[in-house]
Amino acid sequence: MERESFEQESVAAVMNENLVCIKVDREERPDIDAIYMDAVHMMGVRGGWPLNVFLMPDAKPFYGVTYLPPQNWVQLVNSIRNAFENHHTELTESAEGFAQSLQMSEMEKYGLQSDGAAYSVEVLDAMFDRLKARFDEMDGGMDRAPKFPMPSIYKFLLRYYDVTQNPEALAQVELTLNRIALGGIYDHVGGGWARYSVDGEWFIPHFEKMLYDNAQLLSVYAEAYSLTKNPLYEDRLRHTFDWLTLEMRNEQGGYYSALDADSEGVEGKYYVWEAEELKEVLGDDFDWFASLYEISDAGNWEHGLNHLHLTKDIEIVAKNKGVYFDNFENHYRETLQKLHSHRQSRIRPGLDDKILASWNGLLLKGLVDAYRASGHETIRESAVQLGAFLRDEMFKDGTLYHTYKNGKATIPGFLEDYASVSEGLVALYQITFDEAWLRLAETLLDKAISNFYDESDGFFFFTDEKAETLIARKKELLDNVIPASNSILAHALYQTGTILDRVDFVDSADSMLDKMSRLLNTDIQVGTNWAALYCQRVAPTAEIVIIGPEVDDFRKDFDRFFIPNRVMAGTKSTSNLPLLEGRTAIEGRTTIYVCYDKTCQLPVFSVEEAMNLLSKID
Repeated sequence: MERESFEQESVAAVMNENLVCIKVDREERPDIDAIYMDAVHMMGVRGGWPLNVFLMPDAKPFYGVTYLPPQNWVQLVNSIRNAFENHHTELTESAEGFAQSLQMSEMEKYGLQSDGAAYSVEVLDAMFDRLKARFDEMDGGMDRAPKFPMPSIYKFLLRYYDVTQNPEALAQVELTLNRIALGGIYDHVGGGWARYSVDGEWFIPHFEKMLYDNAQLLSVYAEAYSLTKNPLYEDRLRHTFDWLTLEMRNEQGGYYSALDADSEGVEGKYYVWEAEELKEVLGDDFDWFASLYEISDAGNWEHGLNHLHLTKDIEIVAKNKGVYFDNFENHYRETLQKLHSHRQSRIRPGLDDKILASWNGLLLKGLVDAYRASGHETIRESAVQLGAFLRDEMFKDGTLYHTYKNGKATIPGFLEDYASVSEGLVALYQITFDEAWLRLAETLLDKAISNFYDESDGFFFFTDEKAETLIARKKELLDNVIPASNSILAHALYQTGTILDRVDFVDSADSMLDKMSRLLNTDIQVGTNWAALYCQRVAPTAEIVIIGPEVDDFRKDFDRFFIPNRVMAGTKSTSNLPLLEGRTAIEGRTTIYVCYDKTCQLPVFSVEEAMNLLSKID
């Protein structure tokens, strides 16, 4: 629409004559986007972007649309001008009605209330059964197209499996992650995932690469690898990290927002191949490579173009097609690297080089999880550098800022920033045992409680109480492709509160989860990140404390295992942290304490012994 309408002088002239045109970057101002998206839903319009909303001079909305072709757009603009001049009273009344509806509380809107019920596996089973009814058991994911990766769904399923050992949950996660890892939504040449698949088979993506998708998928694949040891998952972790480092990282250690889908005005041109070009690049390797990916002169997609896509593991495909040979896997990787080097000479997609605190917080958590699963020290180093970037460049005078560009942080942070960065920092503490990260997380959470908390319902507003006044102050409660800021915050409060013995943090997380429980029992798809936290509350959380000279080696050994319901604390000597206070390295030996609700088992001196203790707890 930008290309077809806004950049056309004749269309722009009509707009400028009749409207005050305001363009909002929804990623820089998600608070504005949320208000007017709610408004168009109230108008009966299916939401989406571009989002075009017509407002009265007091910013109250009276009409909205998404995409329109140029002729229809010009007609609408003229009609709006006519209505404003000749039916002003009706428009004013309509806008006032929508504005009043926007003031409805989320508690009322979603029918939330405190149940006060105890956490139970039976409730979890019911949640899973409702989610299972929407599984695509052929291609993975949910039964819809286009197909979006939904990391919080997979996060819930992994935790539900940990609690119940229900094989159906793990089977669906593995099916989905395998298809997302092998399909065309993954960039086989350069690493990283595209935004979504336009079809139901994960074949052709919308080629835009978003930081928030890749950040969350790092976490999911890391957990899945810790559980299954599937080498495919570790490979995707490593190569996605390489792509992030090469193409998305700035000099100070922060990460850019997105790569466009288009280059040279054509979507996907950077990523697809003509068979003739592949022949020139690959030479003698073309035939077996073309067989693997069903490359042809006619193309496996459209317009004679080929896109790399698999449905099964590469070794299985190679053997089925009779092209497997000695040293195949190394040669296959070298062939992809040859394509990557060649592709670098193409005109690249545009880079959205703003850095968002919230998305970088998600990535901080993703890097921590990827390091835990893989043990690659370069990933831990990048996580520490990202933590330092967020602290040094985006946290100023007690305020976390939302966006950073051209050396400057701007726009005071939203709840999503405080929530995501806090969760990332408490995770970063647990792979470094540097208490400064934990204390910074505590500072951000205290600020969130001070400036975003609504005492009337126990949830948190999306905007700071000192922020610009808009026509409504909203709360974000429902999980989507990115989980709701309130659910991310609940996880951060629970983790940090458990380590620091901040009962107020844990109580706040529990209170929010309690109020969401009824909604989870009716429509879990809008609350899977909440449901993941529910899994942690069904059973006691393991508090793993390591003290002694080999603290980092022991921690790294622990991190190989899939233990989602645990927090870790450690020190080489002594610490005043509540979990560490009064505990020592017995006789100078590195000592492990496994505790639940601050009550510890007998200390042990090896990870194997500690894992035995964990396995005996129901």
